[in-house]
Formats: sequence, C-alpha cells, structure tokens
Amino acid sequence: MQPPASWPGADGAPLSCREKLKMLAENHAEAAQVLRDAFEDAVLMGVDEAAMRAILRDLVDALPSPRRQAA
Repeated sequence: MQPPASWPGADGAPLSCREKLKMLAENHAEAAQVLRDAFEDAVLMGVDEAAMRAILRDLVDALPSPRRQAA
C-alpha cells in the first residue's frame, strides 16, 4: 500500500513541505501495517472479510476531528 501521490491541504492545494510529507508517509506506512495486521487476524479468526472491512471503515469514519472544538 503506497501513500497517495499528493496530500491535499485544507485549501485544496497539495502540501509541499518535505518534513510534513515525510511524516505523512511514515504515518501512512504505520497505519497500513496496523490495519493489515488487524484485518488478517480477524479474517483468520473467522470474521467475514466484508464485515471486517466495514468495521474498519466505521472506525475511521468515527475518528473525531482535531479541528473541532470540544464542547
């Protein structure tokens, strides 16, 4: 799993800072490995592949935005 070719900023323009791009690539690799391991473990333990993919999507969708103010 390769990181995206570009990382869009909040304004739509791709990020260009080398340090940010390096950090994002490292985070992508780490997240991909953790997700791969969790997916493989679940499927090998008998969880339906489609169900596990949906569970992982739901997990990402439920992540709170760090930009939102806590109430």
